[in-house]
Amino acid sequence: MPRRALIVIDVQNEYFTGKMPIEYPPVQQSLPNIVQAMKVARESGVPVVVVQHDVPAGAPIFAVGSDGWQLHPEIAALGADLVINKKLASSFAGTVLAQWLADNEIDTLTIAGYMTHNCNASTIIEAAHMGLAVEYLSDATGSLPYENAAGSATAEEIHRIFSVVFHSNFAAVTTTREWADAVSARRALAKDNIYLSNSRARERSGRAAPV
Repeated sequence: MPRRALIVIDVQNEYFTGKMPIEYPPVQQSLPNIVQAMKVARESGVPVVVVQHDVPAGAPIFAVGSDGWQLHPEIAALGADLVINKKLASSFAGTVLAQWLADNEIDTLTIAGYMTHNCNASTIIEAAHMGLAVEYLSDATGSLPYENAAGSATAEEIHRIFSVVFHSNFAAVTTTREWADAVSARRALAKDNIYLSNSRARERSGRAAPV
């Protein structure tokens, strides 16, 4: 039986009304799912950790004290068992999260919030390397588009590809409803593995693995 904690990462105004709006899934979908996950956790005795990203005052985004830095009002209103402020992408870096999880005998992290490819990814991979089981709520998270010298990608492409990679090795990717059912049943959610994920892709494309 998993001993879960729900980690709600960086659900701050910057992603809603600020300079970095989340595009996929749209916040009109992801925010209600984050709220629902927090309510399910509270009703089920799953502790909730809310994470808030800090950037020094005067920065263009997430500047401490600015409106963009503030937690979204719906998240702030629900409260948390632990609130963490971080300065780097991973929720573990420079915070008390690892010790708090150990003190509370948590073995499974459920990740919601933003962004799929940055703070969520960093937290998921570090948690997996620490030996924790990880669950990722794909409809309670989200991405935005990028373009730089390496190329460009839409928010949908980034979110989808990272979700596939997570499920292949690092985290069980699921929906908020499926997760709520698993919490109610007190059962674990399973991730896939690299070999099977690759084998299916090769079979679908007609490129069978060498014998």
